[in-house]
Amino acid sequence: MSNLEREPAELVCPPESGGPPTIDVLQPREVPLGGPRAMPVRRTLPQRGRTTIGAWCFADHYGPDEVAATGGMVVPPHPHTGLQTVSWLFEGEIEHRDSTGSVELVRPGAVNLMTAGRGISHSEVSTPGTTTLHGVQLWVALPDDARDTTPFFEHADTDEVGIDDALVRVFAGALPGVPSRTDAGPEASVTVFSPLVGAQVELPAGGEAWIDLDPAFEHGVLVDRGPVRITIAALDEEIGGEIGSEGGGGADRPDDADPLTETGHSELVERSALAYLPVGHEGVRLTATDAPARVILIGGVPFGEELVMWWNFIGRSHDEVAEYRRTWQAEVIGGDDPDGRFGTVAGYDGSPLPAPELPTVRLKPRG
Repeated sequence: MSNLEREPAELVCPPESGGPPTIDVLQPREVPLGGPRAMPVRRTLPQRGRTTIGAWCFADHYGPDEVAATGGMVVPPHPHTGLQTVSWLFEGEIEHRDSTGSVELVRPGAVNLMTAGRGISHSEVSTPGTTTLHGVQLWVALPDDARDTTPFFEHADTDEVGIDDALVRVFAGALPGVPSRTDAGPEASVTVFSPLVGAQVELPAGGEAWIDLDPAFEHGVLVDRGPVRITIAALDEEIGGEIGSEGGGGADRPDDADPLTETGHSELVERSALAYLPVGHEGVRLTATDAPARVILIGGVPFGEELVMWWNFIGRSHDEVAEYRRTWQAEVIGGDDPDGRFGTVAGYDGSPLPAPELPTVRLKPRG
């Protein structure tokens, strides 16, 4: 998916510390995606005060939207550098085309992952049979040693795994306690370049689940259907560990153990908000209210590199991003070299998307 803002903010994203051992709830901002009948998306990353969660650097949540009213998703060919796009649907169907020659449909239960590397272009269009569109679009920043890799595309189905009352699907990376699909064959998993996780967790009305986490990761919980009560537990010396963690009780903790110590933290998180959890937690408890709940869990080792993000490019400096834009405008929009850095999306009926104008001032780092 493209960032279709006509005046996108140019950001320098410094490496971030884990933050306090509490839950920080990030509220979304609405961004119109497209033309006259713009499909609205709710964006929680990046924003002031939180630009990455692990290597995850962009999160758009959309729908459920009636295609007859919004026109669906029509995103013309546009470029990317230095990132991976992760497309995950709850409802509907989208056709992906890119300049590597890949043509693939994404449907609920399967993931489309595109690695832009040194440069790629792609389009995304909801299919004619789609009446309702509902999903998330996520970006992963590539570390410096992988950001100039040759672009490629992957598509993979996912397995559903039961954890307590929850049904969990891992679509990127690994989640403790959930079997890996890497032994099922080369088409069963997608490529990541830093330690991370992306997963969908569904709960029935009133359901509850303890989800094990990698304590080296920071995490985000994006609520698609909710609200959801999110609980992180504090260290309980009498039980001998973190509540809910291995050796600290978890689902098998003593019957008389308090489910949360006084210094624990719990938040009721509304739909489309994203709850941030700093590093150091071995698990999180998710509890649905009187309605079914669904969340997207993302996480990873804190990203230790400074990023410059503007429009659909990720680089390391203002000059680098400006050169990406110049190349796209000259080679693709101007037609100087359609087979150059970004290539051509074959089979798309329409013109590629011109880049917005760069800001008139150079960016300055900000936290």
